[in-house]
Amino acid sequence: MSFFGFKGGVHPHDHKAQTKDELTVLLTAPKMVYIPLVQSNPAIPVKPLVKIGDKVLKGQKIGDAEGMMTVPVHSSVSGTVKKIEDRPYPVMGAVVPTVCIENDGGETWAELQKVEDWEKSSKEELLAVIREKGIVGIGGATFPTHVKLNPPKDVTIDTLLLNGAECEPYLNADNRLMLDDPASIIEGTKIIKKILGVDKAIIGIEDNKPEAIASMQKAAEGTGIEIQPLKTRYPQGGEKQLIKSILNRQVPSGKLPSAVGVVVQNTGTAAAIYQAVVNGIPLIERVVTVAGKAVKSPKNVRVLVGTLFSELLDFCEVDREKMYKLVLGGPMMGLAQYSEEVPVIKGTSGLLALTKDETNAYETKPCISCGKCIEACPMGLQPLRFVQLTLKAQYKELGPANLLDCIECGSCAYACPANRPLVESIKLGKTKLRELMAKK
Repeated sequence: MSFFGFKGGVHPHDHKAQTKDELTVLLTAPKMVYIPLVQSNPAIPVKPLVKIGDKVLKGQKIGDAEGMMTVPVHSSVSGTVKKIEDRPYPVMGAVVPTVCIENDGGETWAELQKVEDWEKSSKEELLAVIREKGIVGIGGATFPTHVKLNPPKDVTIDTLLLNGAECEPYLNADNRLMLDDPASIIEGTKIIKKILGVDKAIIGIEDNKPEAIASMQKAAEGTGIEIQPLKTRYPQGGEKQLIKSILNRQVPSGKLPSAVGVVVQNTGTAAAIYQAVVNGIPLIERVVTVAGKAVKSPKNVRVLVGTLFSELLDFCEVDREKMYKLVLGGPMMGLAQYSEEVPVIKGTSGLLALTKDETNAYETKPCISCGKCIEACPMGLQPLRFVQLTLKAQYKELGPANLLDCIECGSCAYACPANRPLVESIKLGKTKLRELMAKK
């Protein structure tokens, strides 16, 4: 199969050696878990189905809401609900309603409803199970999977792409899953193919993960699922970049991948779909890479949703005196954290304890209009123009300049020789533009 590549992008040091060869280890369930009653958007909470003092079982649904863009939340332990209160959330600096559960150590599971023969199930039945088990995209965005797998009836999907690129530096959660449990990914891919009604499925993996490529090729033998090695370049894990690299299709401005006949899913999400449909297990745990020079024992850790960052950092022996910045996710698109007392959520792919020298906190200099940010932009946009308009508060002009096509990958800031905080200005511009759009 041909590799087409995509415009722009950068080549940061991948820093994956820290945990690439570290087998995934299990973090013992904590004494308390803190389950946020939200999913992809902190502004859309779900309603609690439990109250203080209730006994809950592992895998039990403890929150739900009506609406297409919502999924339920489940308890990751068995125990007692001690509090339902507003607590810090690791995304957007939000404070959200949270169910605080004391673990009884019994590991007593709720009854798990599974699909006996998914091959004979209808699309609607499988989508209902995926929603009921709380499956969202675990690559970071946590978009409800049942919505993504149900495009409008007038849209024709011919190809499923599985994203195994994991292009962010440091992170190895997807890599380890492809090495440790490739069968779950393949079986999940089969289920997604059934739902979408497509014959063609391709798993894209960057060539800095040769062992994962070999592992997935072996697991995919005889299934018709293709494994596509990709030349390593950031941000190849972006949906539009992955589609361009593998299929040479260009998603139009303002459109979704379905506009060119494609649905993209993360490899970890495919594995979660398999566990939900075949074994009845809701999404209550995930693999998290803990890395950075402030980490004495970097690890890939299978951890329960609701575990505090502080417990994960203690497990990996983080030196707080050396830790200059704590980042949720990767260093390019990740979110700096102001507290360790926030919980692991379904989109927590990594936790980086970075030293000062790793953060590259160089002095910002005046822009020299060199154009390197434009060359690096994988969307073919003009980051400098966005920054200029934002600094001048000319927010109305950001829309015609296609600001909303920006994927906030950080390639522009990485390439900037003047160390301008381009993404910060772009995010501010997006916020202001959306406020204007909401008033119309």
